[in-house]
Amino acid sequence: MKLDISELSNILKQEISQYKNKLDVTAVGRVVEVGDGIARIYGLQNAMAGEMLMFEHGIKGEVFNLEEDSIGAVIYGDFIKIREGSDVHSTGQLLSVPVGTELLGRVVNPLCEAIDGGPEIKTASTRYVEFDAPAIAQRQPVKKPLQTGIKSIDSMIPIGRGQRELIIGDRKTGKTAIAIDTILNQQNQNVICIYVAIGQKESTVAEVIEILRKNGAMSYTIVITSPASDSASMQYIAPYAGCALAEYFMYEHKRDVLCVYDDLSKHAVAYRQLSLLLRRPPGREAYPGDIFYLHSRLLERSAKLSEKLGSGSMTALPIVETLEEQVSAYIPTNVISITDGQIYLKRDLFLSGIRPAVDVGTSVSRVGGNAQVSAMKKVASKLRLNLASYNELLNFARLGTELDSAAQSQLDRGARMVELLKQPQFSPLNVGEQVITIFIGLSGIVDDIDVKNVAKFAQSFIQRLKSEHGDFIDEINTTGNFSDELAAKITEEIKIFKEANKITG
Repeated sequence: MKLDISELSNILKQEISQYKNKLDVTAVGRVVEVGDGIARIYGLQNAMAGEMLMFEHGIKGEVFNLEEDSIGAVIYGDFIKIREGSDVHSTGQLLSVPVGTELLGRVVNPLCEAIDGGPEIKTASTRYVEFDAPAIAQRQPVKKPLQTGIKSIDSMIPIGRGQRELIIGDRKTGKTAIAIDTILNQQNQNVICIYVAIGQKESTVAEVIEILRKNGAMSYTIVITSPASDSASMQYIAPYAGCALAEYFMYEHKRDVLCVYDDLSKHAVAYRQLSLLLRRPPGREAYPGDIFYLHSRLLERSAKLSEKLGSGSMTALPIVETLEEQVSAYIPTNVISITDGQIYLKRDLFLSGIRPAVDVGTSVSRVGGNAQVSAMKKVASKLRLNLASYNELLNFARLGTELDSAAQSQLDRGARMVELLKQPQFSPLNVGEQVITIFIGLSGIVDDIDVKNVAKFAQSFIQRLKSEHGDFIDEINTTGNFSDELAAKITEEIKIFKEANKITG
């Protein structure tokens, strides 16, 4: 039997085509050295910087160092399972995490895997952990306010949607409390919140989650946690994963997002550990030379997008911890120079009972009145100056100097204003309530009330106003204006309330 050559070639082509689609060609390397979340790999000559790697047991990694004969990679996950000689597969892709609305209300690790005991999270989309910040033409000026619900911040250090406002201070001065209050205040404000806990105690994170659940805030919040027990590599990637999630809602859903990074001091320490283990040269305070780029490429991704891109926004509230109020240390100065202002919390104020312990003199918002409701702008325009004068006079009075009547009255009003700006934790106020409280103090109507009773008087008056004249507060909340007619009506109501309660000096 004679076989036709063309027939034979057709059969061979057919057989080869069956296998062509089944062939999976990937570059494979070997782990030469492993430890402390770092692996040195031989054999991946074509690896890219930032490329995602797959280790055994489905553990992910990322290329960090490209050297002559090997590559240095960080391991995201349980690096104890990886042994010397293990196979490593290159993916040809940059590191990405799953994103989607399915993550709302969940507690996840930096790889967006559920750690709250709930069902496994399955999403249709993924997003790169590292992503370019929007260009100048893709942004628009920050104008719309993001209300924190805290009187002293919304009146003097206003935050706008798309802004980056640093919260800075020593440990245990109420930094996280301000961030949590801000998240609680976003209820019914159409803002998605992402809280990233970096290197925190697990008990502290559990407390935060419990507060959010109790106040009904978890429905619009995602918590990403990389506790102190996690490896430095997981702590390093946590804020970038949070930012990737925020970008999904900002770009794809055109939503406003609030991102809290708690805190970037521990993030910098984790990156320093990784860099030293990879034998990168140390610089000031043993941090690597690119420590500024570490935070600038994260925070620059926060923006108010242009109308063409859907007008979504990402507001960042990075937190930085200082040691003995050393604001001029390396990491604090770096982050201050990247952000659009800072809320500085002072230990002395905190211990003296002024909470939130915001130091008005050092705190600033570089967006300022642009992101402030006109009602608040009208009422609180001179508040910062008045408080600065009060603090100066207070220091002067401590010397035992006799003050004239004008200085004494300024001192008395300042003391009452400080009392009115005090606010209990986890009790944010709406704009109308804040405006009326500040108006009560600055108008001089309560100058004849004892300093100790001023805060209680204002609180009782607001409660009465809500029950009997709720339309006054609603008018400020809906229109954003505080007209002279409304001011006159509220002044009259205060006088009636004082008379009814027989409150005098």
